[in-house]
Amino acid sequence: MFVKLEGRRCLVIGAGSVGEAKIESLLATDATVRVIAPKATPRVREWARDGRIEWNPREYDADDLAAVFLVIAATSSPALHDEIYAEARRRGVLCNAVDEPERCDFYFPAVVRRGELQIAISTGGLSPALAQRLRKDLEQQFGPEWEEWVAQLGRTREELQSIPMPPEQRKRLLHQYASLDPKTH
Repeated sequence: MFVKLEGRRCLVIGAGSVGEAKIESLLATDATVRVIAPKATPRVREWARDGRIEWNPREYDADDLAAVFLVIAATSSPALHDEIYAEARRRGVLCNAVDEPERCDFYFPAVVRRGELQIAISTGGLSPALAQRLRKDLEQQFGPEWEEWVAQLGRTREELQSIPMPPEQRKRLLHQYASLDPKTH
């Protein structure tokens, strides 16, 4: 499932290297990101200075989960992750405790992005290393030309939608176009 996070309030607890990676993933979705952590990496501090995120340099409090769509627990404390997960469940907030699948309502997939084409790889939290390896393999297979190809297919689809024709014919044409090699079109 791909969830549109644009403008949704997302909270990251922890701003070390792991938290930084999760924050970066959320920024790529145009989510509204707030970070709670006494300390932060230089990059997280830079994002806060630039206004890309809101950083509160303090300890987590349960009320931080008010009006939040999802939370990511990215600290080194399993006890704190337990507390965050329990409170998130109580409030109906989606939670991901990094590297703790039993405390996750969702997982971060490894993603190959080529414009609107997104290929997500998940191991259900069991082996992020394998997901990352597969992502690297797929990045080789699906080069940058796929970004324009998907955009072209979208324009073609719009054009075909505006032409009166039987739905089965339109579907057949769209599948024929999608079967072409993006390197030659």
